Amino acid sequence: MRTTDNKGKSRHSIKGKIEFNNVTFKYDESRKDAVEKINLTVHNGQSIALVGRSGSGKTTLIKLLMRFYDVDKGSISVDGIDVRKFSKSNLRSFMGVVPQEPILFNNSIGYNIGYGKENVSKDEIIAAAKIANLNEFIGTLPKKYATQVGERGIKLSGVQKQRLAIARMILSDPDIIIFDEATSQLDSENEKLIQEALWKVSQNRTTIIIAHRLSTAMRADRIVVMEKGKIKESGSHLELLSQEKSLYRHFWELQVNAPQPIDIEGPHKA
Repeated sequence: MRTTDNKGKSRHSIKGKIEFNNVTFKYDESRKDAVEKINLTVHNGQSIALVGRSGSGKTTLIKLLMRFYDVDKGSISVDGIDVRKFSKSNLRSFMGVVPQEPILFNNSIGYNIGYGKENVSKDEIIAAAKIANLNEFIGTLPKKYATQVGERGIKLSGVQKQRLAIARMILSDPDIIIFDEATSQLDSENEKLIQEALWKVSQNRTTIIIAHRLSTAMRADRIVVMEKGKIKESGSHLELLSQEKSLYRHFWELQVNAPQPIDIEGPHKA
């Protein structure tokens, strides 16, 4: 697999417009394209949800945007500037990422929330935890924000880890939010709390969501349905539902008719 260098220009701020221009990429020369001829624009402050089965190319687009890999053909730009002209560290400094499996350190809850921001105050940590719907839970702990999370956050549940990751992201004050929604293991109440936290912080910020459950996707400004590395369809929740043979409508009916909430691509897959 190819790696990229870290050379490039530095900028102090961005507005957050993202453009994928005829983007094609494959991980290995012997394999087929992971994504092919992708054309997609995300405007400043807009939220989009990427939907599709496992292997459809959703996560690949995020990896290319963040320059874990560079495109084979086409280009990706932020505010009209090719991402290859940014240093990787500068580019990623504008992005707040909430992954499926947040990285937690064997330290306190407060440390893990504030990690990444210099000279962060306790008041800032608490404010971020409140937005992420985490402060009430922390208040029930004997040591509150000094509570140790254990190795890789073993003492926290999946929903608590994800809320903590959202609080950490809030403190970074990103221009672009990338949320890899991992709610397949959550009950409906906790799923709702995660979604509420996401939509609170994403207001007026460019937001890209890899949506596993469509209850999150339906609130996005635009839903992009991917299939076999290509964009199959795009539109709002209601627009896509109105299309009788749309793939999105098929996914929606699968989830609505299921006896319990399901993930359209299985747990912990992107």
